[in-house]
Amino acid sequence: MKSILMVCLGNICRSPLAHGILESKLPESEFYVDSAGTANYHVGDLPDHRSIAVAKSHGIDISHQSGRQFLVSDFDAFDHIFVMDHSNFTNVINLARSNEDIAKVKLMLEVNANNKQQHVPDPYYGDMSDFEHVFKLLDKACAKLSKTLINESA
Repeated sequence: MKSILMVCLGNICRSPLAHGILESKLPESEFYVDSAGTANYHVGDLPDHRSIAVAKSHGIDISHQSGRQFLVSDFDAFDHIFVMDHSNFTNVINLARSNEDIAKVKLMLEVNANNKQQHVPDPYYGDMSDFEHVFKLLDKACAKLSKTLINESA
């Protein structure tokens, strides 16, 4: 089974959305998807109510997710680690123990080579339109990523 981890700062906005979106596009029997934050602000918390609402409006339920902090052991537990922005990338890479750990970490939007935007903006201080924009960015990236992952496992 392939395992994928989505990472943002607090694990309540972007990474829970990416987690839910990707999970909805992959066969559960072949893939495990989770999410984490580089900070410990929201450990044990549900995703932001706006992330839950925007996901629900697209038929995805993320209300069962719980915030957790990224751990060094995640390098062992996950085959792929996707981060939402350069700051999260740096925070995760700083915990890496080896080149193998580093090789697992990618910026989420880099999965689509045609995408000129490299980071997923943090919608936390915005409104619902910001969460919808983030959902659309992540949905497009997850569509591409899911095809790649399914082809790799075939």
